[in-house]
Amino acid sequence: MSALALSVLLSFVSAVAYAGGAVVQERVADSCSGERFAPLRRPGWWAALGLNGLGGVLHVVALAFGPLSLVQPLGALTIVFALPLAALFAGRKAGATAWRGAVMATAGLAGLLSLVGASDAGSVGPAQRTALALVTGGGIVALMVAARAAHRHPAVRSVLLATGAGAAFGMSSVFTKTVAVDWSAGAGLAGLPSLAVIAVLSAAGVFLSQSAYRDGGLAAPLATLTVVNPVLAAVVGIVLFGETFRHGTMGTVLALGCAVVTCGGLILLTTERLGGPADRTVPSDTARVPGARWPVDPAAPVLTSVDAGPAQEGDGGDTPAAPRSLPDVPLCA
Repeated sequence: MSALALSVLLSFVSAVAYAGGAVVQERVADSCSGERFAPLRRPGWWAALGLNGLGGVLHVVALAFGPLSLVQPLGALTIVFALPLAALFAGRKAGATAWRGAVMATAGLAGLLSLVGASDAGSVGPAQRTALALVTGGGIVALMVAARAAHRHPAVRSVLLATGAGAAFGMSSVFTKTVAVDWSAGAGLAGLPSLAVIAVLSAAGVFLSQSAYRDGGLAAPLATLTVVNPVLAAVVGIVLFGETFRHGTMGTVLALGCAVVTCGGLILLTTERLGGPADRTVPSDTARVPGARWPVDPAAPVLTSVDAGPAQEGDGGDTPAAPRSLPDVPLCA
């Protein structure tokens, strides 16, 4: 089996593991309403944790063998695989919009897969890594400043913060790729500085994602983050790691078209999922965040159920009481 085929296989299995973990966590959380730490006492929760850990390990190994411009976008299959798994094990049927999004995302990724050319495992030197870390940090800070300036426009602010989070998670994948290549080449401790950068970017992604969800709900920030993460990682893979597509310029243009189709499908999947039952549309103030995957994306976006409860006294019965949060449930890992 070629290195490219192995990376694709590992990416598929990783996405299935993440999707399975998300569905199991969701079922456990639904059965533990009202008790925040009750899921910790359920074997299913620990099984989900194991699935997420397996998905993370497989994703890192896939990055060591395959191009970043393919492996990172394939991680989006987590959302696609979650649809049939949720229908099979949780009894939650997806709507027509979600299935259209799944078909679009799958078709786009299949097209991208057919266009990716074989290339050696790429990496960058210490000087380039330093420059990349500084540029990434500067860009994220600039987005944070712009978000602060847009404090009167919560929707704009949340999208800016989500863009910063997507950039942080996407670049953490880039540095994870460099560490994986270093270790596979026997570089040993040479990857420690990159590990520190991964930790910082992951923490920044968590913070920015949580801020974006708080300011603008979940739909727009999550859709933004879901698209920015793989797109940025793929661009870096092509520009810095020398990853190429088949058929020259025409292949690159076709790959861009496939990327657009994939992004459109992911947006449909995200908005359909968030626009479903009312008990799945309120973000938690203590939610963990995406894209998903440690050490690439250390946490996943989550949703919490709400119970409107009885109307408050003195308001004519029109204003519901404050929502009651259930345990955090990941949308996708």
